[in-house]
Amino acid sequence: MSETTSLAEIREFASRLSPWAHLATVGADNEPDVVPVHPCWEGDICWIMTGTGSVKANNIADNSKVALHWQVTEVGDGVELWGTGQIFDDAETKRRLWTGVFDYDLNDFAPGGPDDSPGTGFLAVTPTRALLLKHYGVNGAHRWSA
Repeated sequence: MSETTSLAEIREFASRLSPWAHLATVGADNEPDVVPVHPCWEGDICWIMTGTGSVKANNIADNSKVALHWQVTEVGDGVELWGTGQIFDDAETKRRLWTGVFDYDLNDFAPGGPDDSPGTGFLAVTPTRALLLKHYGVNGAHRWSA
C-alpha cells in the first residue's frame, strides 16, 4: 500500500537511518556515477560537503538532476530522494554551514575552515520527490512530491 507523506517526515525518517547515503549524478558522458556521502539537513535542503572539482560537482554542472538512497537498516527501512543539485562555494554559505548543520567536524576534511578552504564547497539538494520504505516496502511505502 502506498500513502502520501510530508517532506518533514521524510527528513525525520532519513535522519534516523544510517548517516550514509549514496548519491547518484549523471555526467556529460550521460553515464551515471554513484558515490557514498554524509548528507545533513538544513530545513528542506539536503546538504553535502564536496570538492568543487569533484566528479559530482562536475556532473552537476552538466546535469543538475540527482538521487540519494540512504543505506537500508537491518529491518529494511530506507529512503530514496530525487531532486536538483547546485554547488555553493561562496564564503557566506560556507560560514553558515560550517557549524550547526553537519553532525561531524568539517575541519577534519578542510582544516582551513570556511575562510581558508579553497576547493571546498557544498552541494545543495532541493528535493522534488521522495519515497520512504518500511521493511523494503512490505510494511508500507510513503511518497512525497513537491
